[in-house]
Amino acid sequence: MTSTFLRDAMIQRLGEARTDANPGPFPRDGLVRNIHGDFTPMMCGGISALLLQMLHPLALAGIWDHSRFRDDMIGRLRRTSDFIATTSFGTFEQAEAAIARVRRVHEYVKGHAADGRPYAADDPDLLVWVHVAEMSRFMAGHLRYRNPQLSHAEQDRYFFETACIAEALGARNVPDSRAAIEAYLTRERRELVCDERTREVIRVLLDAPPRNLVLRPAGAIFMRAGIDLLPDWANDMLDLRMSRLQRRAVRTGIKSAMPMISRAVRSGAYRRALERLQQ
Repeated sequence: MTSTFLRDAMIQRLGEARTDANPGPFPRDGLVRNIHGDFTPMMCGGISALLLQMLHPLALAGIWDHSRFRDDMIGRLRRTSDFIATTSFGTFEQAEAAIARVRRVHEYVKGHAADGRPYAADDPDLLVWVHVAEMSRFMAGHLRYRNPQLSHAEQDRYFFETACIAEALGARNVPDSRAAIEAYLTRERRELVCDERTREVIRVLLDAPPRNLVLRPAGAIFMRAGIDLLPDWANDMLDLRMSRLQRRAVRTGIKSAMPMISRAVRSGAYRRALERLQQ
C-alpha cells in the first residue's frame, strides 16, 4: 500500500491535497516548480546547503559514519537532486514512494557524534536543520541568479509550501516563512561547530569533479558559487572567505555559463521527472 506521509502533511498544512487535475504535490506552473526546475541556481544552492549542513555536529556525524562521501560526494548531491526533482515534479505516488524510501534509510542512520551525543537521521529536530539549510540556500540561489526581485510574500509562500516535504519526512515545528527561517538560523548558530571532520568533508566536496564531462570545466565555479551563497558567518566558521573581487568574478562566471549549462543538463533529473509526469 502506498504511504500517505505527504498527503497527510499537505492536508494538515494546506487543508487539502492536490486534485486529479494536478496529480503532483505542487502546481504545474507554481512557484516551487519554477524555482526547483532552474538547474544552475539549484546546483549552486545545493552545494551551499551541503556546506552549511556540515556545520551541525549531528548532521556531520551521519555523513561521516554512514556514507561513502570520500568516494561518492557527487553521488550524494545527485541523490539529493533526484529526491528534490521527484517530490517537486513527480506524481503523488512517485513523491510518496521517494519519501518512504528516505524514511526507511533514515531508520538505520544512528550513532554517536564526535562529542559523544547520540544522533538519528529521523530525529525531527535534525530533519528541520537539513530542510532549512536546503530551502534557504535554494532560495538564495534563485534570488542571486534568477529573480532578485522576488517579493517577500512569494518567498514566504515558497517556504510555507515546501515545509510539507520536511513534515512528510518526520520534521516538526518547521520554520515556514522568510522571517522564521532567519530566526531559526540565528538560534542554531550556537549549536554549530567547524572541526577537523567538518574540514575533511568540505575538502572532499570542493575537490569532487562533476560526473558530466561537459560540466567539469564549470565544476570549480559551481563550488565557489556555493560558498558565495553561504551566510557571512558560515563562511567565517568554515574559513572560506571570499573577497569582493572574487565574488564578482564567480557571479559573472555563473551568469555567463548558464545557457551552456542548461543545454548540457537537458537529459538530467529535472527533465526526466517532467517527462514522466507528462506521459
